[in-house]
Amino acid sequence: MSGAASESFAELRELASSAATEVVAESFQTRPVTDAATLIGHGKVVELTELAEACGADVVSFDNDLTPTQQRNLEAGIGVKVIDRTQIILDIFARRARTAEGRLQVELAQLKYLLPRLSGHGASMSRLGGGIGTRGPGETKLETDRRRIDVRIKKIEDDLERVRRGRALHRGKRDALPIPTISLAGYTNAGKSTLFNRLTSSGVLADAKMFATLDPTVRSVTLPSRRRVLLSDTVGFIRNLPTTLIEAFKATLEEVAEASLIVHVVDASSEQAAAHVSEVFRILKEIGAAETPQVLVLNKSDRLESGMEAPAAVLGARLLEPTGQHLSVPSVLVSGKTGAGLQDLLGMIDEAMSFDGVETARFRIPLKDGAAIAMLHEFGRVRGEEYNGNLCELDVEAPLSLRSRLRRYVVRNSTGPVENSVKN
Repeated sequence: MSGAASESFAELRELASSAATEVVAESFQTRPVTDAATLIGHGKVVELTELAEACGADVVSFDNDLTPTQQRNLEAGIGVKVIDRTQIILDIFARRARTAEGRLQVELAQLKYLLPRLSGHGASMSRLGGGIGTRGPGETKLETDRRRIDVRIKKIEDDLERVRRGRALHRGKRDALPIPTISLAGYTNAGKSTLFNRLTSSGVLADAKMFATLDPTVRSVTLPSRRRVLLSDTVGFIRNLPTTLIEAFKATLEEVAEASLIVHVVDASSEQAAAHVSEVFRILKEIGAAETPQVLVLNKSDRLESGMEAPAAVLGARLLEPTGQHLSVPSVLVSGKTGAGLQDLLGMIDEAMSFDGVETARFRIPLKDGAAIAMLHEFGRVRGEEYNGNLCELDVEAPLSLRSRLRRYVVRNSTGPVENSVKN
């Protein structure tokens, strides 16, 4: 078995474990051409039938995607339930979805997967009916099922479109402040949620199982420059992520596509780290986020073996080489588990954010507006503070978003004096 095939099998084994399935046996086949009827051919079907009987298996999982015909023929030949890679991933997603939006997205993907796999039982399933529109044999059970699924798919798509519009509205409000959004992205099980919890002091589920996080979570983070950003943790990517899932989770993935910066997390200790990075780049391109600035986070540094240790720039260049992006993506070595390197990561994010620039400005604020004074202390770096009668004057290193929000109080900034609109 080749290295790529071995890694793919290991990933299927991990998917099965995440779906609460016990693996009792494995079988591998290499053939020049796939069999249209069964994918694997008659001889292999017989072999799998004997293997399933010997191990007492009640499900046979394929690492490939099966056509509806292949799935039906395999189940008839082997005598047990047959599922493919997409079905396993859909099952995991169904188990992990917590929010109403997440459940809708999973249901949509499941229905789109199921629709071409419906099979009827001929005229015996026809039903007679009375009334207008039901003359003759009426609809078959298969046609009725398909129509109901089509109606349900349309309803879910309408609901998700409302979610998408709601997200766009929230993004518009954030842009008006503006508070930039940074998205964590990466291969599943790269440690994104553990890193997210470290950076935001949150309690997001961090599990060793694949796709532990489905529903996006957004938290506020204050950078070393005192600029505030919103950090979003989203679903992990995986090789051959089903198209139905990418389409269904479009509302969630828009959070990545619309982010000002992508923090690309990779398990630096994995032997397949370079392949994982390449796959994430491919999916980012598919969802329209290929041009978004990135920072490559080499996570799980605590698990690196002695021979693997190297400066972050060297490790990052090795992983990025196949993608052609090694010159434009800065790298940083961290451990979400121990917290090592997190300050370096925050500093790198700060440097990568050319927007919402920080400049020193003088503010003259009436004492009655204590909220504005508190805001400068919270989101800016106060260099000087004086009280003059009923006014407070502060020299503050403040981001553009904060200066814009309190522009009525700005009396001078680095570009020269600004007209004062505050009356003594």
